[in-house]
Amino acid sequence: MKHVRHFTPSLFLSLVHVCLVQANYAPYFFDNGARSTNGNMALLSLSEDTPVGTHVYTLNGTDPEGDPVTYGLTYETGSRRYFAVDKNLGNVTLIEELDREKEDEIEVIVSISDGLSTVSEKVRILVMDANDESPEFINTPYIVQVPENTPSSSSIFKTEALDKDTGSGGSITYFLQNIHANKFTIDRHSGVLRIKPGVTLDYEKSRTHFVVVVAKDGGGKLRGDNKVFSATTTVTINVEDVQDTPPMFIGTPYYGYVYEDTLAGSEVLTVVALDGDRGKPNSIHYCIVNGDEGSFEISNTTGAISVIKSPNQLKKEVYELKVKASEVSQEGDISEHTFAMVTIRVVDLNNHPPTFYGENGPQNRFELTMYEHPPEGEILRGLKITVSDSDQGANAKFNLRLVGPGGIFRVVPQTVLNEAQVTIIVENSAAIDYESFKVLTFKLLAIEVNTPEKFSSTADVVIRLLDTNDNVPKFSSDYYIARIPENSPGGSNVVAVTATDPDSGLWGEIKYSIYGTGADLFLIHPSTGIIYTQPWAVLDAEVNSKYNFYVKAEDTDGKYSLAEVFITVLDVNDHSPEFNENIQEKTMIIGSPVKIEAIDQDAEEPNNIVDYSIMQADPANVFDIDQSTGEIKLKSYIRSLDIIHNITNNKDCIWSLVVQAKDRGSPSFSTTAVLKIDITEETLHKGPMAAFLMQTKDNPMKALGVLAGVMGIMVLITIMISTAMFWRNKRSNKVMPVRRIIKKRQVPPSRTVRMEWLKFKRPSNAAEKFVVEEDMKSLHNENSNNNVQVVPMPPAAPVPPPPPALAPRGDGPGWRVPTVSGSLTPKHIIKPPKKKGHSSTHNALVSELKMRFEKRNAAFGEPHI
Repeated sequence: MKHVRHFTPSLFLSLVHVCLVQANYAPYFFDNGARSTNGNMALLSLSEDTPVGTHVYTLNGTDPEGDPVTYGLTYETGSRRYFAVDKNLGNVTLIEELDREKEDEIEVIVSISDGLSTVSEKVRILVMDANDESPEFINTPYIVQVPENTPSSSSIFKTEALDKDTGSGGSITYFLQNIHANKFTIDRHSGVLRIKPGVTLDYEKSRTHFVVVVAKDGGGKLRGDNKVFSATTTVTINVEDVQDTPPMFIGTPYYGYVYEDTLAGSEVLTVVALDGDRGKPNSIHYCIVNGDEGSFEISNTTGAISVIKSPNQLKKEVYELKVKASEVSQEGDISEHTFAMVTIRVVDLNNHPPTFYGENGPQNRFELTMYEHPPEGEILRGLKITVSDSDQGANAKFNLRLVGPGGIFRVVPQTVLNEAQVTIIVENSAAIDYESFKVLTFKLLAIEVNTPEKFSSTADVVIRLLDTNDNVPKFSSDYYIARIPENSPGGSNVVAVTATDPDSGLWGEIKYSIYGTGADLFLIHPSTGIIYTQPWAVLDAEVNSKYNFYVKAEDTDGKYSLAEVFITVLDVNDHSPEFNENIQEKTMIIGSPVKIEAIDQDAEEPNNIVDYSIMQADPANVFDIDQSTGEIKLKSYIRSLDIIHNITNNKDCIWSLVVQAKDRGSPSFSTTAVLKIDITEETLHKGPMAAFLMQTKDNPMKALGVLAGVMGIMVLITIMISTAMFWRNKRSNKVMPVRRIIKKRQVPPSRTVRMEWLKFKRPSNAAEKFVVEEDMKSLHNENSNNNVQVVPMPPAAPVPPPPPALAPRGDGPGWRVPTVSGSLTPKHIIKPPKKKGHSSTHNALVSELKMRFEKRNAAFGEPHI
């Protein structure tokens, strides 16, 4: 009983396992139809231009038990593998390029497996066409033989091209390249080649034609684009000759010559004719139709023409032969023919060259003497020349020309037949110049024109020239420039002028002369051209340093030319510097220089440049002098009279200096003078006004001019202020009292402006004072310094200077204001440069006058009502 219980469970399990194994179902593919992209690949179609690597299908199936499935692709033995599959996903990929023209159907075994069971199916995949093939011509090359007499519009050949594609991509149309340039057309569907209507072939014009035929398919899709393919081929059309053209002569026109030494029976020339049908030419038969007059014959086969008489038996000079050329067929029949004219000329031998003759027979040298510059067009009558050629016809024709200097003469005639008188004519009179050529030599050349020998001969023509007075004396220069020192004695040479006259004899002799306003001090040697000064002439560069005049060169016939002479008198240092004033006592204010001046009358630098120096001074260490300007000033450490008193015991402070003015000439000249300087110190405030007054005390007119200008400005300002007040009162509503106006008009005449000059006083004796009287009518001159002595007034407080526009300009034409009094009258008026101190002096003067103008207005005040 136990045994049975143990066996029963085991047997049960075995039965269950068997039942389970028998119940396992095979997997299967889904069948999704013809256009499905997944399933079992049944009825799948692919275009042949599908790119390799494209996912073309997805295998899809299932297992009834739900087990996972795998997929596979296999091929029959020997088949090309076009596809690969992902066994898990079932994705099918194209791995080999498709070509419908090679294989339009592919068999593939697809399988699906669940691990236990595998199901396989054979499927066919259709390869669809794409336009990937070009048309191809078959049975090439195309060579066609066409007779030239083939009628127009005839079919001569059929071209054929194939395209492996299907549909429109496999349909073909034909056409020709350069349809307008050839003589053929083609049927676009059949490819039949024809001769164009109205066109014929001609073997003699063109033996071969090349026609390019194009075959084009109907187009189709390729990789998504519409493609059209074409192919070309060349059809060679050889035109066959047909007997349809007459013979023709070549090398026409024909000319032959029979010379006087030609023997009877000699060949004169050969004519050649060819069959016009060059493909299969016939032989040619020659004969003379007329014109030979029994004197010439021709070979029937070669066309050689010969003379059968001796030249002296020939009665005509020119023979015109008419020659006939006929075609002879292979059967011996004469068919087409043509004619040609042959000209045969009987000519003389060229055995005589041209020859020149004089009065006494043959001559190869001709001489003539004549004056230079004959009229143009004149014939050289002294030359009697004849030229002749004893040959006949063309052998006696020759040209004449002169060989030598060109353009002077010309020869007439230039072409001669047999004989002529030679004439030489003047063509360029200016070139026939005795000064250029004493003798003119030419070659007279005669040379045959149309003969192969070109015989020639020459003769010398020698022309000797005689001189005439045809030249004007010509100076070596249009002007001459000379320089001479002013201290040159009378009779000194200045410059030599040169003129030439190429004429010979007396005509070439030259006489010189001078004239003009500047020639008074000079003479010229009539034959040598040397210009020198008059024996009594005295040159002075300071009086006149430039002379110019004309010099004349004249030949014996009165022909002349002129040149201009420019003479510069060089300055010599012959003047000493001279002080332009008598050296007297000068007053020096401490801090301001005094100036001396000397003039050198020399004309040029450096002779008139003056340098100044102090030769002697006592004491020596007090004064300095500017070498160029002549300004004398105190040493920089002397700033007051106290310092001077410490240097010397001379309380008058009047010192004498020995000054020197020396020029820079070579040799140098100098002048010395004694100058007395009175040194003083300012007592007034050191303002611009005081400086100006000190500077103008030696020139009171300048001070008066400046004061008059300032007063004018003040009056103008007063008028402007009054006008402004008038217009202001006129526009105001306030009525001004009449008594105020009346009182203002009754201003006492005694209440005038009182203006006093600042007083300048030296600490030493004889102090100088300046004053301006109220009426400005007179100035009392008590000493040589033009100083006016008045009762001093205390100096007023300085006021700011007026704007620069009120200051008068210091660049006038007059002399500058002297620094101190005692200046002398200059000998020569010189315009020295403007000094900066002038503007400050004028500004101070204007400020002083403006201050007094304000005081005057304050003194008058407003009238009381």
